[in-house]
Amino acid sequence: MTALAPGTMVVSCQAGPGNPLDSPAAMALMAQAAEAGGAGAIRANGPADIAAIRAVTSLPIIGLHKLGDPAGVFITPTYDVAAGVVAAGADLVALDGTLRPRPDGQPLDRQIRRIHDELGVPVLADVDSLDAGLAARDAGADLIATTLSGYTSGPTPTGPDVELVRRLAARLDCPVVAEGRIRTTEDVRGVCDAGAYAVVVGHAITDPTDITARLVSAIPARR
Repeated sequence: MTALAPGTMVVSCQAGPGNPLDSPAAMALMAQAAEAGGAGAIRANGPADIAAIRAVTSLPIIGLHKLGDPAGVFITPTYDVAAGVVAAGADLVALDGTLRPRPDGQPLDRQIRRIHDELGVPVLADVDSLDAGLAARDAGADLIATTLSGYTSGPTPTGPDVELVRRLAARLDCPVVAEGRIRTTEDVRGVCDAGAYAVVVGHAITDPTDITARLVSAIPARR
């Protein structure tokens, strides 16, 4: 079970604290705009945003809830958090699938098993490496995403981790979802050529502040 069709463009409709668009109403409008542009699914953070988006679209929603320390496991860190996401209308649960210790002390396979057994939805594991992806699949994850590549250690690259997509696709028997720093049509083609089953794009579509800053940075300095 995946709930995502192959070749799906997933638009991540999220706005962090301090962003003028940080509201369920704004994210619902963003999801509607993404659907009008051809998105096949939405990724959303928190029960309030998920419920607002669910009210305006029938597209599959990949739900997550960021709670706790951003430096650690904070993407849907526990089963109870996952249950809240599903109750709000998510069709899949995204969670941290890295090898880092979980805040409730429970192993990843237990959380995934409870989500399957008690909530009845697929699980997408956000990973940062090949080893984490293999371990998350062994733990029962239905899909593996490259979401956290470049965000758990070392400097963050400027582009998508195409090589991780390629390595995961070659080793796993489940869909691999490309996510992270995908900004251009060339980026999309690159991860698809590497074996991505679906592609998630966030800031390049749904964050006008980030888009504006990148374009402004290209204006030559004038004296």
